[in-house]
Parts: sequence; C-alpha cells; structure tokens
Amino acid sequence: MVPARVVKVAAVQAAAVNFDLEKSLEKLGKLVAEAAAAGADLIVFPEAFLSAYPWRYAFDATIGGREPRGKKKFLTQQKRGHRVDLEKEESAKSHGVYIQVGIIEKDGGTLYCTALLVGRDGSVLLKHRKLIPTAAERLVWGNGAGDGLGVVQTDIGKIGTLICWENYMPAARLALYQQGIEIYLAPTADDLPTWIASMQHIAKEGRCFVVSVNQMAKVSDFPNDYPPFTPEHYDRKPDGSKWEPDDVVNHGGSFIVGPLGIPLTEPMWDKEAIIYADLKMAEVTESRLDFDPVGSYARPDVL
Repeated sequence: MVPARVVKVAAVQAAAVNFDLEKSLEKLGKLVAEAAAAGADLIVFPEAFLSAYPWRYAFDATIGGREPRGKKKFLTQQKRGHRVDLEKEESAKSHGVYIQVGIIEKDGGTLYCTALLVGRDGSVLLKHRKLIPTAAERLVWGNGAGDGLGVVQTDIGKIGTLICWENYMPAARLALYQQGIEIYLAPTADDLPTWIASMQHIAKEGRCFVVSVNQMAKVSDFPNDYPPFTPEHYDRKPDGSKWEPDDVVNHGGSFIVGPLGIPLTEPMWDKEAIIYADLKMAEVTESRLDFDPVGSYARPDVL
C-alpha cells in the first residue's frame, strides 16, 4: 500500500523590516532556514513582506490634491520595490523548499502588490499580481491581470493564491477551483475576526487546504519618520490618542484550515510565530465525496 502523502506547511507570521528590502530579505532567509529545519515543505509569508505594507498612510493624497511629502514617500517605496526579473531566490534553492512571499513589485513606474511562488530550485513558478487593490491601496498599486490567476502542479500538490480581499471575489475563487487547487494560499493584511470565518468558508467551499498568513506589526516596526506615527501627524489610534512604539498596528491571526473548513491550527494573535501543520493530501479527495464545486456540485448548464 502506498503511504498517504503528507505535506508540512509553515505560515510565517512576522513583520517586515519596513522600507528596508535588504534587511527584509535577511529576515526572510533566517525564517526560511528555521522553518526548513523544522521539516516544512512549503513556507508562506504575508502580503507585502518585501518590504512594506503601508498601514494607515494614503501618501498625503486627497481628492484634488497631492502633497510633496507623499510623493517623496512614494519614491522611497519605488526605490525599495522588488524587481522580479533581477532577484535570485536563493533561500528556496539552498533549503530545497517551496516559498511563497508577498512583495511590492516594481515594473517601470508602477508598483504592484504581488505574490511570488518559488520552487525548490529557486525558480519563480507563479507570479500573481493583486487584481484589484483595496480602497486607498489603489493610489499606489496598479491592477493585476488574469495571467497570474493560476494554479501550479508541484510534487506536493496543486498550489494557487489570492491576496487579501481578492478572496472575496467569487469569480476569482472559482477560477482557482476550476484548476483543481489543493493548497490555497491567502496572504493578507486583514486581522478582523470576520476574516477567520471567510477562510473556513473558502476551505469548505473549495474542498482545499487554506493557509492564511498575516503580519503582526507594531509601530516600532516602521521607520521613525513614517508619517502616520509621527507626533505631528493627524492620524490617531481608534480611541483618539497618539500612537506609541509598542502599539499594535496589525494583530495577525494566521492559521491553517482543512478541506472541510475545520481549522488545523488556531489563529495566532499579537506575536511573531511560525505556524505549522501537516496536510494529509488524501483528505482533499475524500472531502469531495459529497461536494465538488466544479464537478458533482456544479451546474454549468444553468449557472
């Protein structure tokens, strides 16, 4: 009898070294080494880990106005943008693992919120640009295209991804289901309680494993001159008080879900951690006995 295939995944809940690409890459390398040493086959990093999700900042833009300081901060993110064609993904190659990492990708004069899936040999297997940046993200990130809406066949299973609120786009989810996704990666910046229920729903709807991974970020993870957290800036905490270095900007909530929507791990809150789970891949097929969203429970003749 052939042994059941088990895939060990690692969801890395950690803050970027914001706006410092070199130090973020160094941190990524250390975290990959730790997860690989623990036996992980697939290591997943949050949205915009390389090298900043610009929490609470709209780059000093208002309707009809753009202030010079915002343009200078945009220039900083441009300079720190990741050039996919020039990067060598050595961490994956040196440890023989799969890595997915969220990057701020630079292509010409435009930035994109991108997820890169890197193979064991260090090659880029999938580059997915966020189809529609959310709310104020649209000011600084361009729209992705359908060419990145893919699922990759690997030796550990069929892997695909959607970023943050793309996961609320039913047609985008369906596109991954139609390609037979088995390991669904959901990097995010959403730490609301409703996100947890959404990930469980997607796992049960798609009959796939879902790895939801978020940063846990504090004010102190940002440069001292990052505008929203400077004393003179108008931005304040929900209670109206000024931001302090130890204040949490994003609480995390990373966790991993099985193909019946049952969590394999509990959401991790308010600390950096690597969350591990063993995925018994046979459970994907077993879960489709009574429901297959693109097979036995699909009606393409009607819908």
